[in-house]
Amino acid sequence: MTKRKIIIDTDTAGDDAAAIMLAVKTEDVEILGITIVNGNVPLNSAAANALMTLELCGAKIPVYNGSARPLVREPLSAVSVYGSDGMGEKDLIHPAGRPEDKHAVDFIIEMAKKYPGELEIVELGPATNIALAIMRDREAMRGIKGIFSMGTGGFSLGNATPVAEFNVYTDAEAYSIMLKSGIPLTIAGFDLCVGAAAFDEEEMARIEADSPLGAFLISSTSKLLEFNINRNGVKVIDLPDAIAMGIALWKDIILESVPCYCHCCTVEEETYGQVVVYETDKYYEGISVVNKTNAHVVKRIETEVFKQRFMQLLK
Repeated sequence: MTKRKIIIDTDTAGDDAAAIMLAVKTEDVEILGITIVNGNVPLNSAAANALMTLELCGAKIPVYNGSARPLVREPLSAVSVYGSDGMGEKDLIHPAGRPEDKHAVDFIIEMAKKYPGELEIVELGPATNIALAIMRDREAMRGIKGIFSMGTGGFSLGNATPVAEFNVYTDAEAYSIMLKSGIPLTIAGFDLCVGAAAFDEEEMARIEADSPLGAFLISSTSKLLEFNINRNGVKVIDLPDAIAMGIALWKDIILESVPCYCHCCTVEEETYGQVVVYETDKYYEGISVVNKTNAHVVKRIETEVFKQRFMQLLK
């Protein structure tokens, strides 16, 4: 069996860890490496979180540090959501390994050249590393088979601002470069990750009881649970990066994916990081027909099938 070749680009917090677990436990993919970007937490914390997750999975996969800051703006973090370490502040992170010496961007370009037409990237954080690789070697990056991005609000609103989703808001310039690159792009927006897609108390209890990996995941997302209770009044954990990984791994869970032209706003502060999603060939009152496509945006997934597979793999 020929395995799909993927790179996971991540700002590892609890939901990224869940996505890494899914990929590691899926037999038909080969994870060439995990590249780290600043986002949820600073670079070194994100790298340690990825290393710890891999070690708990029993996986020997190289980890590469990438950009410690966005292309233009000052770094942000989501410690208010995931805790100061990104993993619930439960003293879970003590990896024995360390990142490789090679820079993440060099590794991405190297793999793009080595596997033209085969390499896929699952983008779980800000797009800084991807944008830097595109700017450094556009020709090599055009050979990438596809990118799966957890980013944008999809067909809904934002979570970092009223209109911007966190991964894009952290480095909108980078996301704009990725959108304009010509690399086939599938977007899993934040709108897929709420409501029925979130894990409730009963589901969290099952995950925690089923395996050490499940217990690690529930502990690592404990601050996220607190955040959702305090902000939204609901006892759930949402795992957007795991859903993006599920979409990358299992195309059959996609119920509807729409060809779109996506524009990322980078100028006005009020709309910085907003991604305007125009459905291709749809009539809009101010624009007669949008006939360009630079991404496929997933509208609906088989939520229950995703959850069943997710929980089965963690066992």
